[in-house]
Amino acid sequence: MGFLNFFLGEKKQTANVAKERLQLILAHERSGRNAPSADYLPQLQKELVAVISKYVQIDPKDVQVSMERQDNFEVLAVKIELPDSK
Repeated sequence: MGFLNFFLGEKKQTANVAKERLQLILAHERSGRNAPSADYLPQLQKELVAVISKYVQIDPKDVQVSMERQDNFEVLAVKIELPDSK
């Protein structure tokens, strides 16, 4: 399999892609600290809902994204309520 993956290329896992995107967004926002950083939160929330909806049926209201500032730190909080599995 490793030989075929070398020639055909290997697709990245969705979770890894989402993690990389989130890291890019955070790095971009940290570089422009003087700009209002909460402007991207609604778009981030929509994208998270879209990705999660591929795997689990959720209500968009069950995904909450918020930014808090504490001294020199910014904390990005993402709360995702998943439905009970039956």
